[in-house]
Amino acid sequence: MNEVETPLLGGTANRGLVVRVRDTVRRPIRASSPSVHAVLRHLESVGFEGAPRFLDVDAQGREVLSYLPGETVTPPYPAWAMTDAALDSVAILLREYHAAVADFPAAGFSWLEPVPPAYVDGLISHNDPNLDNIVFRDGVAVALIDFDLAGPGSALWDVAAAVRLWAPLRPDADIHDARRGRTHSRLRRFADTYGLDEPDRHRLVEATAANHLWCMDYVRRGAANGHRWFHERWTTGEADLTTRTNTWFTHQTPALQAALLQ
Repeated sequence: MNEVETPLLGGTANRGLVVRVRDTVRRPIRASSPSVHAVLRHLESVGFEGAPRFLDVDAQGREVLSYLPGETVTPPYPAWAMTDAALDSVAILLREYHAAVADFPAAGFSWLEPVPPAYVDGLISHNDPNLDNIVFRDGVAVALIDFDLAGPGSALWDVAAAVRLWAPLRPDADIHDARRGRTHSRLRRFADTYGLDEPDRHRLVEATAANHLWCMDYVRRGAANGHRWFHERWTTGEADLTTRTNTWFTHQTPALQAALLQ
């Protein structure tokens, strides 16, 4: 009996390849998938509810994960997703994930995309807390999805990745929603809500700029290697936005640092 497959929207690397079947999600397997499955099993074993469960591999060779009901944030962004309350809930979810994954043994696994060594302390960070990789219910972030880029990193690296996207940290002219003009206050708010410690707070702006370079290089390489959706993304504005944002970080770092530490 054929099961109904409903495509799930969002994402770039697996666009068009992720489907819902009843209360499960089917996704492509990668070389690093066994490592990701081990992380998901660990999160289940410690009772962390904010991630999908790994269930099986189906007859088509796809990983089978539990479906997490709720909403992800895709364009056009809903007003509730741009609020400080939503931002706070992302910071809290990320902190809870880091506590749950803290004792996962990282040695002996293979991962997809290495994090710069300066931001690796052994914690398995999610590394891609994009707007469409977080599930919300009633405006509150409740789960992380898409662990494809997970691997040895640090809490600082994940906070940098999240605040870069959720504040967001980019030129005001490239922010086209209610977050425009609020970069500094949202940066500070995220760090405060997460409870970032003093040493990491002093490194956060530097880490965010490094995370931008890391992420955009991943997209650029995907485009160069012929990935259809990475190529479309890179050639329809992402390359120019990357250059503008790199320049912006160069000029704005002192102001961002001051906003974070005041």
